[in-house]
Amino acid sequence: MIALLLLLLALVPHSSALPLQSTEKDNRLFAEKYLHRLYGLPAGLQGRLQKSDTFQTKLKEMQKFFKLKVTGTLDDSTVELMKQARCGVPDIGEYNHFPRHLKWQNNNITFRILNYTPDLKKADVDRAIRNALNVWADVTPLTFKKLHEGIADIMISFGSREHGDYNPFDGPNGLLAHAYPPGAGIGGDTHFDEDEQWTKDSSAYNLFIVAAHELGHALGMSHSSDAGALMYPVYSYTTGFPLSEDDIEGIQALYGGKIHDLLKPRPVAPSKCDPDLSFDAVTELRGETIVFKDSFYWRLHPQMPEPEQTLIKSTWPFFPKKVDAAYENPEKDRVYMFSGIKMWALNGYDLVDGYPKYIHKLGLPKSVRKVDAAVYIKDTGKTLLFTDEEYWRYAKRLFTRTMDRGYPRSIEEDFPGMDDEVDAVAYHYGQLYFFHEHIQYEYSYASRKVLRIQRTNSILNC
Repeated sequence: MIALLLLLLALVPHSSALPLQSTEKDNRLFAEKYLHRLYGLPAGLQGRLQKSDTFQTKLKEMQKFFKLKVTGTLDDSTVELMKQARCGVPDIGEYNHFPRHLKWQNNNITFRILNYTPDLKKADVDRAIRNALNVWADVTPLTFKKLHEGIADIMISFGSREHGDYNPFDGPNGLLAHAYPPGAGIGGDTHFDEDEQWTKDSSAYNLFIVAAHELGHALGMSHSSDAGALMYPVYSYTTGFPLSEDDIEGIQALYGGKIHDLLKPRPVAPSKCDPDLSFDAVTELRGETIVFKDSFYWRLHPQMPEPEQTLIKSTWPFFPKKVDAAYENPEKDRVYMFSGIKMWALNGYDLVDGYPKYIHKLGLPKSVRKVDAAVYIKDTGKTLLFTDEEYWRYAKRLFTRTMDRGYPRSIEEDFPGMDDEVDAVAYHYGQLYFFHEHIQYEYSYASRKVLRIQRTNSILNC
């Protein structure tokens, strides 16, 4: 009996140790792959690492980056962090902007979305990408233009496993996306793993958050070891403006901050008959048409043979030098003008008390940093606000913090035949006049179709 008991006691440690050894081996193999891909662990060392300190050295690098206890051993906290969903860009190496200053040499950057995930509506993907770019544009002089064909600086696509760049994804979870730093060829290209479930909320992987991170890489940003930074490599869902001070300092080290008005040279008046002329905003004002461009505006009146050009500051000294959008509500005798995240109301040429107000008081999400175009539809009493590739619709009272149900909606879907972005818009006798770059679209609001296409500056007698 005693002999049998001793035999059982001898067997217990061995039977309980076998699964642990198997788990340790699995964790070791997983860690080797992780460190090889993200920390430069040399290939071909698998199976011989017990005799080498290379694994331990790379493991210490990883623990130091993530501010873990630097032990050089594969402890539970290290394994747990390795298994979290994250960006596929290495945490060390060529992405760090301090030694090499990888950046775009032009502040006007183009992007193109090559394909779309079936997880989301096309308009939701467009919105997520545009909002992600706006995160960086908001703190730099960078501007982003969407291309629908040809080669853009930043080519965006969804793919799974091996998807054409010899940098394969790993299936669901794990590596979510990766992007390449600025440069020719594949430089700037941004790829999302189609094996993930992409969402516009927190139910799975939020495309906006991942895109904002990856597009940071496409602009030259490296990973941050600050767990509160957007450029921290491990995925986490957050709401509100995603950039930390660390992110802002990093991107401004590459491109600088917003250019202040005092640093700008004396403005050059735009030529009204420039064939490439585009408008910033168009509105009516007590029977006149006001067209804004850069620091100037033109006044058009039926009794004036030629448009009259004036500096914005000379008429409205309290207003910023540039107008993003404007519209008139003639029933209230008010003109509303937008610049950045603020909105002004004018009674004639005088500022209405209580203004400016923040555009987010209109119920717009904080991710919207400016209104591109605005128009009041007198026949319906509705106000339309356009931003990037979508628009919002309001009843007569704007400041109710609510908008019509079902909005925002896609410009491309609701206004067929139009571009998916709008620079300015006006409304006359049942027709909408959309302006985008050097093209003007006369659009029937009732029948939802384009009636005529002209040059933008045709209204300036060109």
